[in-house]
Amino acid sequence: MLTVQQAENEMAEAEKLTPGLWAPHSRSAGVNARIIAEHCGLDGDKAYIFGLLHDIGRRDGSWDGRHIIDGYNYMMSINQPEIARICLTHTFPSQSEVSRYVVKMKITDEQKRFMCDYSDGIEYNDYDRLIQLCDAISLPSGAVIMEKRLMDVALRHGVGEYSVAKWKSFFALKALFDKKCGCNIYTFLPNIIENTLSDMPIDFRI
Repeated sequence: MLTVQQAENEMAEAEKLTPGLWAPHSRSAGVNARIIAEHCGLDGDKAYIFGLLHDIGRRDGSWDGRHIIDGYNYMMSINQPEIARICLTHTFPSQSEVSRYVVKMKITDEQKRFMCDYSDGIEYNDYDRLIQLCDAISLPSGAVIMEKRLMDVALRHGVGEYSVAKWKSFFALKALFDKKCGCNIYTFLPNIIENTLSDMPIDFRI
């Protein structure tokens, strides 16, 4: 497993290769993952690394579904299977729905089969679920209520056949971590009020 410094070096290199707001979004997800992890007994550094690098597939300019498989392949190329796993799982809050999500992606049929087979061969753990949650509450400026982040994504990418089902899965994840933390996670995430009340950005890609 990479150290925190090594993970931050990977992000710095990736941001140089493909500048964009995806990088501060990833840093935000890492910070939020660490805070939530420390409130519910998970490893804060591990959660931070996973959150920081969940979108590392964008380092070569990959967008849409391609960044998922590209992130997995890159992390496997540097012998980081735990982070590679997060690159694949972070987009799919409902494990049972992976095959339905994947079929719509602009990737090869072989890549689609691999992602479905990979998902069928694992059982989500708390880190998979935590990064899925943090992806859904992290803007480049920091933590935000989930409704605003989901609307942000919908405005930029549109909604599809399974959008509502996916939103329900994200809300279920929040309820899960509220329970694990013994309180509403929004009560301890920094700057969430300011980010929630600020104007919604709709002109960038994450």
